[in-house]
Amino acid sequence: MADTRRAVVTGLGVVSPVGSTVDSFWKAILAGESGIGPITRFDASLFDTKIAGEVKDLNLDAFISKKEQRHMDPFCHFGVAAAAMAFADSGLDMAKEDPRRAGVVASSGVGGLQVMQTQMDVLRQRGPQRFSPFMIPQMITNILPGIISINHGFKGPNYAVVTACASGTHCLGSALELIRSGAADVMLAGGAEGAVCELGVGGFNAMRALSTRNDDPKGASRPFDRDRDGFVMGEGGGMLVVEEYEHAKARGARIYCELAGFGCTGDAYHITAPDETAEGPARGMQLAIQDAGLGVADIDYINAHGTSTQLNDAGETKAIKLALGEPDARRVAISSTKSMTGHLLGAAGGVESVVCVLAIRDGVLPPTINYATPDPACDLDYVPNAARPAKIRACLNNSLGFGGHNATLCFTAV
Repeated sequence: MADTRRAVVTGLGVVSPVGSTVDSFWKAILAGESGIGPITRFDASLFDTKIAGEVKDLNLDAFISKKEQRHMDPFCHFGVAAAAMAFADSGLDMAKEDPRRAGVVASSGVGGLQVMQTQMDVLRQRGPQRFSPFMIPQMITNILPGIISINHGFKGPNYAVVTACASGTHCLGSALELIRSGAADVMLAGGAEGAVCELGVGGFNAMRALSTRNDDPKGASRPFDRDRDGFVMGEGGGMLVVEEYEHAKARGARIYCELAGFGCTGDAYHITAPDETAEGPARGMQLAIQDAGLGVADIDYINAHGTSTQLNDAGETKAIKLALGEPDARRVAISSTKSMTGHLLGAAGGVESVVCVLAIRDGVLPPTINYATPDPACDLDYVPNAARPAKIRACLNNSLGFGGHNATLCFTAV
């Protein structure tokens, strides 16, 4: 690792189906609580899938005025709120900072899907003259980092990296690279998603990607279990303040851990299916470990992509074996917190990075709930059903997106 500038995490913010403060979220994760339930956002009676992980306890008024709420898609509601939490948690005082040295890289996997849907209804029912003038700025994915930068006065690098379900992870990796390069000292980074709507659920149903375990919502997301039948859609946002180490020390910031490595690869294989060789995600993990200046023996925990689909979970297990080799693949603890939150798509990398940071801080491995029946294709240690104390020196966060986008982050104790 040639770079001398280091990046550390100084602020966390999360909005999720199991809690919309960092404390409530983490308490629920460690308790193995599921946030999956019947869909209330719309009438799902005609849909094959009638369940999702919906945000239930977010006090949006505490972060966004009612007027501004009307001008945003839900994915922005969740991302802006999570960013505000992370900013407050960091203790940054912009009156003492150079705004040109602070930036935002934040994204969504699908962007303003709910606004797109409602405006299509307007077109059909009321005609083209009744489109909202806010439709385009509400819908575009890059409006999220734009709004966050406006809210907090960040005038440095500002953009969105869109790689489907790897979006939040790529954004955090970009933040690391910007800090290392000297382009910024402070970055707010992560992802948000608000796609629990007719278009979102209907589209994924058409792909046969979603669980239809409608009679058992809390047991529907079951990563690595033999009887998994698809992923469960979730919504929310996860944002981190990532800061240059000496800058954070100089202002007396509380440092959670170091964001030490990033690896990203492409499968060049299929628009949705993972490459059966698992070479791409395996190489992404190896690159992240090397980028952090570590070896495979240093990794104690992996927060897996773990979607609860047949192909993903078996393929990711194979990738971990390829990346770490024996005996480390069997030694390392692995969990999928999607078993509790559902799959937050572009927000997953941000939310699951919060999990990694807190796991290091508290010395605890989050569980994979609903793990009941082992699958011969998934034969590693998935921390089944109950959290486990453990010293975590370094951990990986995996995200894999449609299109063959693989991204891995490496977090380490400071």
